[in-house]
Amino acid sequence: MTDWIKAARLRTLPLSMSGIILGSFIARWRINETSGTWDWKIFAMALVVTLLYQILSNFANDYGDGIKGTDQLRVNEAEQRAVASGRITATQMRNAVILFSILSLVATIALLYLAFFRENLMKEFYTFVALGVACILAAIGYTIGKKPYGYLGLGDIMVFIFFGLVSVCGSYFLFTKHFDWDLLLPATAVGLLSAAVLNLNNMRDIESDAASGKKTLALRLGFKKAMVYEIILLQLPLLLILVFMMMNGLHTQGKYYAFIFFILMLPMTALRRKIMQVTEPRELDPFLKQVGILTLTMAILVAAGLNYFN
Repeated sequence: MTDWIKAARLRTLPLSMSGIILGSFIARWRINETSGTWDWKIFAMALVVTLLYQILSNFANDYGDGIKGTDQLRVNEAEQRAVASGRITATQMRNAVILFSILSLVATIALLYLAFFRENLMKEFYTFVALGVACILAAIGYTIGKKPYGYLGLGDIMVFIFFGLVSVCGSYFLFTKHFDWDLLLPATAVGLLSAAVLNLNNMRDIESDAASGKKTLALRLGFKKAMVYEIILLQLPLLLILVFMMMNGLHTQGKYYAFIFFILMLPMTALRRKIMQVTEPRELDPFLKQVGILTLTMAILVAAGLNYFN
């Protein structure tokens, strides 16, 4: 059981929850403004779905890199995976990927039943079923298949789309049943931070990926340019949330408590400085968890600032 828990890579779960929390509680804030209703069951089920997607993705990545031999070239203990180390066989991991694909689909349908089907919104129901299938295929396709997109340098854009745009905008739509264009700002913020975590991961693995032919964006850019890219990814998210708040006039309404998220500017600045000082790729590993926790903290502070600090 311990090996399976390690393979699930629990430290990645806070990042996956961030978009759901942000989109759901921005929806709650807007619904409260119009005296609508917000369903906690939809929020809870959305969290279950995204956690299943994340675990599926981690298992699929472990399996894909393991059978391709990518993980065999990693010497850092923090980088080792279950299949490559032999703690879990490739067959066992493949079966786990199949199981979690089924669980993810079932949970997705249950979520969409709560959000759309019981209200007879059939067009939305089937559209989001297709989107859910796309999420499952994206989770699997990062390292599995003849041409996995993670090996082609497309991981960053896919993470940006699914962890950022789809997660935030999709969860918002579950409650409001419509889309607002200004939501692209917080969705982009989460997407950039998610890409920042992946880029750190790929910068850490840059040597082993080069040896195995896994052409990530970090590898294509080179370590120094990937570092510049990383700093840009970490610089923009809080500013995008700030613009979102100001576009909605929260500063003119005297609702300054909504800006509590901006206290993260200090730890975010300190984190960027520490990352910039790294010269050895393997030293980047601790920062993956730190960026993930900061992303979750940002989502929680924005949610609380909009809904509870009044």
